[in-house]
Amino acid sequence: MKPDLERAVLGLELGSTRIKAVLIDENHRPIASGGYAWENRLENGIWTYDLEEVIKGLRACYRALADDVEQSFGQRPRRFAAMGISGMMHGYLVFDKAGELLVPFRTWRNTITGQAAAELTERFRFNIPQRWSIAHLYQAILNREEHVKNIALLTTLSGYIHLRLTGRNVVGVGEASGMFPYDQQSGDFSAAHVERFDALVADRGFPWKLRDILPGVLPAGAPAGVVLTAEGASLLYETGLLEPGIPLCPPEGDAGTGMVATGAVLPRTGSISAGTSSFALLVLERELKGCYPEIDVVATPSGQPVAMAHTNTCTSDVDAWVRLFGEFYELMGQKADLGELFPKLFHKALEGEPDCGGLVSFNYFSGEPVTGTETGRPMFARLPGGGFTLANFMRAQLYGAIAALKLGIDLLVEQEGVETDRLLGHGGFFKTEGVGRQVMADALGVPISTMTTAGEGGPWGMALLAAYLCRRAEGETMEDYLEKVFSRADSQTSHPDPAGSEGFRAYIRRYTACLPAERALAALE
Repeated sequence: MKPDLERAVLGLELGSTRIKAVLIDENHRPIASGGYAWENRLENGIWTYDLEEVIKGLRACYRALADDVEQSFGQRPRRFAAMGISGMMHGYLVFDKAGELLVPFRTWRNTITGQAAAELTERFRFNIPQRWSIAHLYQAILNREEHVKNIALLTTLSGYIHLRLTGRNVVGVGEASGMFPYDQQSGDFSAAHVERFDALVADRGFPWKLRDILPGVLPAGAPAGVVLTAEGASLLYETGLLEPGIPLCPPEGDAGTGMVATGAVLPRTGSISAGTSSFALLVLERELKGCYPEIDVVATPSGQPVAMAHTNTCTSDVDAWVRLFGEFYELMGQKADLGELFPKLFHKALEGEPDCGGLVSFNYFSGEPVTGTETGRPMFARLPGGGFTLANFMRAQLYGAIAALKLGIDLLVEQEGVETDRLLGHGGFFKTEGVGRQVMADALGVPISTMTTAGEGGPWGMALLAAYLCRRAEGETMEDYLEKVFSRADSQTSHPDPAGSEGFRAYIRRYTACLPAERALAALE
């Protein structure tokens, strides 16, 4: 039976390497998808995306989804029950009063705000990571950049797209909590911290106050009357087939959609997103006692406090090696199908020795704050007498992809006694059935579950938030709504293997011992 497309819900997410759209039916099942591949660029020392490509990619992604709908159901979509936009958290997008971009988009991947992040953390007594929007703003102030005095709007990637589609300058709670400290009681940016920032820069003579340039903050399901405008509909789909008036939920960051996509939004639950970057999100029972430069304190889309261990890189180096093997395959006269190579090589990793036979891999394409590494230099090392086999090599690549994340989670467990009853994973690291899940379980020493929607990840989570906007019962919380959604979800769980866990501990000891060499490579041009 064909679904009623006007009752379907659309989620769009602008990720690091892919823009993806997922359409879900009334039972929250994905029924169509579309995508657009892209990459950030390093220009003048800044990791960035051109905003023209942002719009181009968004349109191409939606067009691919519309094609998928037509192929599956014989019609192109004209209207949805609701939709939502999510994107890479943090970063720095600033515009003047005329709506002109003042400097190229500075993404979360940049590690150029060390001085600002350290000074703000000390003044606020609250960790401000280098990725956060406020760190980028303050660093620009410290650098005496000319554009700062002309700022009329500071937002994120999802906030920018939402503004273009609706004309409303707002972000969701989860996204807001990665821009500036969030106050759970007021449901807004922390007024006390806003005051401290304004006092800090008062002598600079800027014509704006901080709260004037930050977006509004909305919790999940906020009935704010925000809808797709005619201009927004044309921006997304140039054919004119897409009708304006579709409700949009508050835009979110990929951390928030990761939590929603796994149903990990209650205290003592957690989620792990592992793709181009990785982060573990542990919903807290209480606020952290300490302030840790390795740990972000953010919020769920409904405002619950969350500790986030974030790493700047995860699968990029794995992808690079698989592509290299693909080149060799073609050199031997074979057709290299990456869709086959990835699962074959991932499964081969499980045949490797638990400690990778003395092999160590660093996947750093950019600086890694968790390990105090300022510049990214991918590195592979091995002991001369180690087991240099394909299985050990691939296992080392998978271990290296999540090693920094393991160090961040260990800090929360050991220093704060944070406990979780379940961890759920999503993202490309978990796409090959059973492999990434088992490796992660061994690394963290806890059961890891994934769902059949794990490969859909953030866009599906965004679609759920949009569905909550239009389908929730009166007074129903986001947590209650998601509990109903996930009560019917299929999931698979991997439990830690004692030999695998001991092998990962041995690997981490070698990994930590090699960190000075990784940092020394920063001087390599």
